[in-house]
Amino acid sequence: MIAFVPARIGLIYNPLGGGFRKQAVQIRNLLATLPEITQIEATSQTEFEQAVSIVVEAKVEWLIVVGGDGTLQGIISCLFDHLVPESWPEITIIPAGTTNMTALDLGMNGRIKWFLERIRQYLHQPGNLKRIDRPVLRIEQTGRKNVYGMMLGLGLIARGVRFSRSQIKQLGITGNIFTILIVLRSLMGTFLGRPQAEWSPVRIIQKDETGTLREKVYLFALVSALDRLLLNIHPYWGRESAPLHATFIEQHSKRFWRAIWPLVMGRGHHLKQQDGYTSYNTASVELWLDDEYIVDGELYHASSQYGPVRITADGPIRFRVL
Repeated sequence: MIAFVPARIGLIYNPLGGGFRKQAVQIRNLLATLPEITQIEATSQTEFEQAVSIVVEAKVEWLIVVGGDGTLQGIISCLFDHLVPESWPEITIIPAGTTNMTALDLGMNGRIKWFLERIRQYLHQPGNLKRIDRPVLRIEQTGRKNVYGMMLGLGLIARGVRFSRSQIKQLGITGNIFTILIVLRSLMGTFLGRPQAEWSPVRIIQKDETGTLREKVYLFALVSALDRLLLNIHPYWGRESAPLHATFIEQHSKRFWRAIWPLVMGRGHHLKQQDGYTSYNTASVELWLDDEYIVDGELYHASSQYGPVRITADGPIRFRVL
């Protein structure tokens, strides 16, 4: 049977992703059964840029990304260098990384093999696929190249990611187990007598409602375009009609252990700002800091000498969900 190809389709895959490595032979065999699709292997930012250039030149209308959060983040950043979001191909993210937060938020929870077989079936018997629009974070600082992604984390979130680059990741652990270990290590480093600098909270300066700059110390903070993060947590409870979620938890927040469950489940409406818990929806955030931050698992550094880090909603971009 001749495959019906309803659109120009491209596929970028990262064989270094945690999920891909575990099933590499199976996945490559399945990719070989999809000759109708332009396939590009990419494992680094330079190769992501080359792959996206090919996708743009070929006028791909549907781009399938087989990789994790870091791969998707790299490809999104490259697409912004070439096209305005209205001209992007629709994107399908197949969860094949160490962490797959964006895919899970979109409902793409399953084995790589199943998704690739579903694509092959679609090529022969096209049907309706669900489409979901999501904003994307645009992170700007004077003198620095813009960074784009779906979630920015500070404090223990960034410390945990840096730690994951060493002991845990080398064990080959991925997915939710990987995340649980990182979270536990972060909390242990803070509360169980390990106050080393590498697990320190983050100092952030923000403007208050009067426009005055004030510094606070946060256990962790995040700004996200996703409804849910790994482990299906929903750590924000703002009610404003705005595209981005922002949550800030101060270092000495009151009754932290009692607040963990409602915090991660989005039931923190009773938590008070004066007790160290702040969550709201917004279109933009400005932060002055001298510290590391993560975007979709990738580490970056901010310096206040370049002014504030400005986090703004861009897009939206359209995802195709299998």
